[in-house]
Amino acid sequence: MNLLSSYRGLPKSIYVLFCVQVINQFGDFVVPFLSLFLVKKLGFSMAQAGFVATCCALAVIPGAYTGGRLSDRFGRKKAYMMFQGMAALLLLSCGFMLELPVLVPIIVMASFFSGGVRPILNALITDLLPPEQRQAGFSLSYLGINLGVAFGPMVAGFLFNHYLAWIFIGDGISSIFAVCLVLMQIHETEPMAGHHHSEKEKPEEGTIFTVLKKRPEIILFLMFNMFYAITYTQHTFGLPVQLNETFHSNGPKYFGYIMSVNALTVLLFTLPLNHLTRQLKPIAIMSICGILYAIGFGMIFVIDQFWQYILSTFIWSIVEILAATSFGVYLANRSPQNFRARINAVSTVFFSVSAVIATSGVGLFTDVFGLKALWPLLSVFCVTGAICMKVFIDD
Repeated sequence: MNLLSSYRGLPKSIYVLFCVQVINQFGDFVVPFLSLFLVKKLGFSMAQAGFVATCCALAVIPGAYTGGRLSDRFGRKKAYMMFQGMAALLLLSCGFMLELPVLVPIIVMASFFSGGVRPILNALITDLLPPEQRQAGFSLSYLGINLGVAFGPMVAGFLFNHYLAWIFIGDGISSIFAVCLVLMQIHETEPMAGHHHSEKEKPEEGTIFTVLKKRPEIILFLMFNMFYAITYTQHTFGLPVQLNETFHSNGPKYFGYIMSVNALTVLLFTLPLNHLTRQLKPIAIMSICGILYAIGFGMIFVIDQFWQYILSTFIWSIVEILAATSFGVYLANRSPQNFRARINAVSTVFFSVSAVIATSGVGLFTDVFGLKALWPLLSVFCVTGAICMKVFIDD
């Protein structure tokens, strides 16, 4: 079985975008170390650092919609270069003002522009590929993201301890390099001029609300996916606390191992899973994801051995791979070509709301019922999402 066969024959621009994703994610030095930077270097309290992180997360929402709107109106390449370029310049400037109070609002502004990048890139991938190649295209993009994530934080950790300013300068330079790659190697795609591949992809008049009213299945899909998003977020919220409760002083160390298992699983299994599921429809895959999520996270309710947590992590990491690819393909196949980026931006809003529920809401729940009660609840969430995906959404 040639695992790379699924990625053969794609347009050259898709391979360029794969490289862009690797560069962007490898150089994403600021986000993973933001809270640590604010607390350790600027002397912020945890509450103050949390407020800044929340502001950054909220800035992503209008950034995503603005980037999507401009992308749909003026073209993906122009919008990408503007948003990624502005984020790069803002982060570069932070490297020269580490002690100045203006640093924090500049970081928030950079989050606004960074928020517009992903909907633009997703729309660009959709523009470049016919429906039968989109699963491979989104899978390759996802692989690029994870290749960057696998190695970038190690470099960022070294820079944080030895060359702090380069956390920001390096992030900015990598973004500029990605912009230059797009400038030289990617042709502009005009949303209204391209060939639509189905009735669902025909250009539409009106606003994003008009489009979504005609396509209620998109809203249903995003709503049902919230069950999955709330559950998945627990791998960085509820899970580390659970490991600490179960293994006490070894909890943080074991959580680091868990994150390594997750990263290795994604890198090793993205190719074979894309090959094995290439004939399945997105909703079928998303329904399977719900069942596997229910098993992977639900089993935490009854396990107490570390090897069992490793098994749990392997299961939900497999789901992460399947869901990341199928989610984008489903939206792509149902988005009017002149609204593709804006619909991707709407999905960002749903993910942001899910993140709030997954942290604040789950925090309140566990304060009342205890952390152990969370895992069977998440299983119910995921099974409900899987059933609703299969019953109420047409593939």
